[in-house]
Parts: sequence; C-alpha cells; structure tokens
Amino acid sequence: MGKPLDAAKPIRVGIVGCGAIIAQYLANFRRLEEINLVAVADLDPARAQAVADAYDGARALAVDDLLAANDVDLVLNLTIPAAHAEIALKAIAAGKAVYGEKPFAATTAEARQVLDAAREAGVVVGCAPDTVLGTGIQTARKAIDDGLIGVPVSATATMVTPGHERWHPNPDFYYQPGGGPLLDMGPYYVSALVTLLGPVVSVVGAASHTRPERTIGSGPRAGESVPVAIDTHVTGVLVHASGALSTLVMSFDAVRTKSANIEIHGELGSLAVPDPNHFDGDVELFRLDGDAWETLPVSAGYIESGRGFGIADLARTPEGSEPRAGGALAFHVLDVMESVLESAASGTAVAITSSAERPGPVELTAISAQEVGATA
Repeated sequence: MGKPLDAAKPIRVGIVGCGAIIAQYLANFRRLEEINLVAVADLDPARAQAVADAYDGARALAVDDLLAANDVDLVLNLTIPAAHAEIALKAIAAGKAVYGEKPFAATTAEARQVLDAAREAGVVVGCAPDTVLGTGIQTARKAIDDGLIGVPVSATATMVTPGHERWHPNPDFYYQPGGGPLLDMGPYYVSALVTLLGPVVSVVGAASHTRPERTIGSGPRAGESVPVAIDTHVTGVLVHASGALSTLVMSFDAVRTKSANIEIHGELGSLAVPDPNHFDGDVELFRLDGDAWETLPVSAGYIESGRGFGIADLARTPEGSEPRAGGALAFHVLDVMESVLESAASGTAVAITSSAERPGPVELTAISAQEVGATA
C-alpha cells in the first residue's frame, strides 16, 4: 500500500525521462521548496548522468532502480506518451505517487488502469498541464466566477500551426496514431475549458488531412519525408454540463490565428483568454455596454509559475482531496479528446461517460522559493 505525501516536508522526486522538457522542470524545481529532486533515470544512462551532474543532490539511476528507491516519494513521468501508463503503473506498484506529462496515457483504457491502481494502492496521481494554475487562466476563471460576463454561453479554442516538422528534428510520432494536433496540444486547451466552464457531457467531431507526407525542416534529417497516417486538422463541439458550448479547432495544416487562443462569451460580456500553453498573459474583457476591450488586473493564480508548479500544488492538497492538476481531470480531458476523434470517425455524437469536478480556484499566490546552488 502507498502512503500519503507529507505536506510538512519537501516531496522527494525522482524523474524518469530526461528529454528536452526536463530543463523547464529543473529550472522551476530550484525555486520550489516543496520539491527535493533526488534521482533521475533515462533509457540513455549518459543523458541521466548529465542531468545529475548539473543538479546538486540528484543521482542517476537505472529506471527500475529509481522506481524501487526508498527515498523517492513521487515519480515525475517525462517519458514518451506511449510509455506513460507503463511507467505510472510500475511506480504505483512500488507505492509511489505519480505526476505525468500530458497526455495522461495513450488511451483511456490505459488511463483507467492507472487510476484504478492508484486508488487501490492509496497513492495520489497528478498530470500536466499545470499551465491552468498560472495567472492567465486563473484570472479568466475569477472573472467568470465573479459574474463579469454573466452566464457563459459559448467558447472558442483555436490552435493552428503548419506543422511541428518545420522545427522538430524527429517529428515522425506527431503523424502516427497517438499523435496529431488534438492529442499533442489539446490537453492545454481542453484542460483550460474544463477549468473555466466545467466538465463535458458530449462531443461532436470532424477531421481531415491535407497531404500524405511532411518534410523535415531542421536537424540531420532535414529534407527527409515523413508519412502522415492520421488526420491533421480536427474540429470538435464540446457540450459542457453547464450548457455552454465550446468549439475546438486543432490543426497542423493551417498557418496562424490572429484572434485570442481562447474566447469565452457570456450574456454580459466576452473574455479573451491568453495562450493555455503559457502560465500567464493578459486577460481582456469586453462588456455588454462597453466600447473597447479592457485588460483585467492579475487577480488569481500562482505568480511567475512554470512547469512543475502542479507538483508543488499537489503537495499542498489536503489528504483525501483531488489535486487541481489531478488524475481525474487528466482522465476526463483524455476521454473528451478520444471521443472527439471517435465522433470524427463515426460521424455521430459521442456521450462522455467520465466526469471531473471543476478544479478549485487558485488564489493569487506568490509561491515560496528556495535557492539551490546548482545551475544548468
């Protein structure tokens, strides 16, 4: 059986997966006194050793050794999406809490196994994105909760890019099953929509693709073609339990959008919400009787936050309560995305069988910081 995390002392964290994203976590771990990084592991031992050499107090271990280590309370799972469930289940079996990168798992079936295992073991599970805890989304949420736009009616969430192959040296997985714009970027947008408007009860989806292959634009494979085996433009309509309707557009085929990434429309006003892939940004309001957009003062969320703050927030969560960036929300978000793709394939609406409580708000908070001697 697992044991609850002790909020009175730092969480001892072990990281599995030392790819590019780890740098953002390490930078913020140095600022968070709730977190003590003790170990790192990677399939490439040299990569793990390089991280350990650059971070005081962390040691490089084999993956299985890290999962079994007695001084690891929580495993931060930064592996590729296909390995998310496997590593999470092994960590849970060892009695560890788990916090994973998005998406929660490759499929809802795998994600359900993780939730069930965590419940049986009595350990807590969290998952990115924790961008929703920053001042951008939280200030927008407070504006909604304070009634500045009246009853929310609808939302639009748009992410368009001509494709990650333009900058990523090995973009193959983006264009294979399990990849695509929705599963890659959708967690940021759907998590934000659920945080702002509450859970989703049904979806309708449609999808398309523009070309059968992509050309890598950078790195040693520049000029090489990558086959496209999935739809690369996905549109969905999400019906929230509140009655609000959200329109989602996720594309690797378009060029750029000029409007806000997310807009929320209510009977008394409209909100322009900043990029949910970021932690901050201006929230703008246009009132029913107004004549211009006004920028709202920052009023909620963790100030100057970044990746890893979800773990610090988890450490502050009372025992028995669901973390704001918790497994239930991550599962619901994955269920919504998977159902949009199912609807696009079948041409029919899909009911969402999962649910998640709208996460509690984050008061405007300057989180405690620490000074760590290592730099990297």
